[in-house]
Amino acid sequence: MLYIGIDLGTSAVKLLLMDGEGEIKNIVSKDYPLEFPRPGWSQQNPEDWKNAVLEGIPQLLQGFDPSQVAGIGAGGQMHGLVVLDRENHVIRPAILWNDGRTAKQVDYLNGVVGREKLSKLTANIAFAGFTAPKLLWMRENEPDLFARIAKIMLPKDYINYILTGVHCTDYSDASGMLLLDVEHKRWSAEMLELCGVTEAQMPRLFESYEKVGALLPEIAGRLGLPEHVVVCAGAGDNAAAAVGTGTVGEGACNISLGTSGTVFISSEKFGVDPHNALHAFAHADGHYHLMGCMLSAASCNKWLMEDIFQTCDYAGEQAGITPGKLGNNRVYFLPYLMGERSPINDTNARGAFVGMTMDTSRSDLTQAVLEGVAFAIRDSFEVAKSLGIRIDRSKICGGGAKSPLWKTIMANVLNICLDVPESEQGPGMGGAMLAMVACGLYPTVADACAKLARTAETVVPDPALSARYEARYRQFKSVYPALKDVFSTMNGVLP
Repeated sequence: MLYIGIDLGTSAVKLLLMDGEGEIKNIVSKDYPLEFPRPGWSQQNPEDWKNAVLEGIPQLLQGFDPSQVAGIGAGGQMHGLVVLDRENHVIRPAILWNDGRTAKQVDYLNGVVGREKLSKLTANIAFAGFTAPKLLWMRENEPDLFARIAKIMLPKDYINYILTGVHCTDYSDASGMLLLDVEHKRWSAEMLELCGVTEAQMPRLFESYEKVGALLPEIAGRLGLPEHVVVCAGAGDNAAAAVGTGTVGEGACNISLGTSGTVFISSEKFGVDPHNALHAFAHADGHYHLMGCMLSAASCNKWLMEDIFQTCDYAGEQAGITPGKLGNNRVYFLPYLMGERSPINDTNARGAFVGMTMDTSRSDLTQAVLEGVAFAIRDSFEVAKSLGIRIDRSKICGGGAKSPLWKTIMANVLNICLDVPESEQGPGMGGAMLAMVACGLYPTVADACAKLARTAETVVPDPALSARYEARYRQFKSVYPALKDVFSTMNGVLP
């Protein structure tokens, strides 16, 4: 049988077709636009996601027998606010995970409601990208639209609704809304009331590997698929990527270098970082995880290459970064192009090059961006270490992980071994694997991971290079505190 995995990303949806043995048969990618109506704002039209998926699946199935498709599973960008009216029409563009318009609402939640109370109710504090602050922003700034809300959903849940007609979400994705009691896996009545919404407006909760429904007849006909195709709840993109890389079980770790960057630490038991620098979320395997998330990771390199250098030759720009330059760059880069979440939680933070001189070259700037992202990922590792979590190795995935240079930098900045999965299709592969569990092909997510998640290579750190990066990281750590008040002033906020 065949299974479809949907990776609903920020810039495109990637669809893959996979058999039960983990062989990827076909991949189709469909781009869609991203809107930045104001500085720090980020939104998309959910109809663009819908059209991309409905147009992409028939293309994905070309040359294959559609009757062999048994299930569909999605991994999707998290936190985005998708709101539907009573007729299930989209009310406004989705406010995305990397949108920073909710600074005022975040300050209210963390400062007035209080971090301790939020953590008790949801296991997390407020971050600008989370869904609850967006609801408060909408209630204050778009009251007429807010009054029309009949259903509140997340991006991949909207796709599942289009496919099945079911208003659903899963625990991993719902964990990032600041509306879920993560420990007890239920909506927090107190948080819903605080945001002015009811449980009737929320989607039904499922485990990621559970069946939510089958294809609607009209959708099945449009896609050329049988109506009995199972659609599972799916997962937030990071949890889905963790499944795709086999990051399940106690202490397993995955680093994702996508548009955002994440450190994902799997756990069998529920636990909360007492400082709330790491998110405490449910995992797609039915258990839990801690996660550090930076808003701009591979997107920093894309910005430098395409917007600044006006090139798509990523490898060519990295070619001048010889081994002798690693750990010796005098230029630092703060990767806060969209503000930052973990661990500094500062919507006013901005990107910055520091240490440039007259002889600074293009390759120096490129290297600084790659290293700056690695240093920011390490910030989350340092929080994990402070909690007594020992990480000796990690999986690594995402578009940035295709760069051998970036993997080398990352392994040495973190001073750990990095296992590169055989498949680079993290969230999409994870979605397909969750569909296999929903269809009964594998009894548990862990069983599917043990069978299907394979390692292609391991990047091992060099002790001398790691030592040089240790010194560079200590210097990097001093840059943001020195500029924090400057960023606040630049954004019209008193320090």
